[in-house]
Amino acid sequence: MTAGRIISQSISRADLTAMAEAQFGDWIKGVVDVSRGIMAVGGDLHADDEALLLEHGSRQQDLWGINLYLDEEGPGWIEFDSLINIRPGLGNRSRGVDDERTRERIRALVESLVIAE
Repeated sequence: MTAGRIISQSISRADLTAMAEAQFGDWIKGVVDVSRGIMAVGGDLHADDEALLLEHGSRQQDLWGINLYLDEEGPGWIEFDSLINIRPGLGNRSRGVDDERTRERIRALVESLVIAE
């Protein structure tokens, strides 16, 4: 099992790429806390990153699973697909993120944390 890492300050794409190469190749799983402005990356499962954030004070309803395709450019490099996103009680019935405003918050947060160098 690979332990995830909490990202609360900038991380380079190169660092994420190195982490990804050790796991899945050209992509990495992550979980974003839209309330606290942090994310966890590098767990074998989204649930691993989710558990790490919960252990460090995040609230379940603020957490969303994503995949980052580090060789991609533009909006396609962030994929909204995770089992942890299925939350019928909160109105999210798919593995994606159904609410466009939430997707935009996630995009903005990821873009603020992941830098080119």
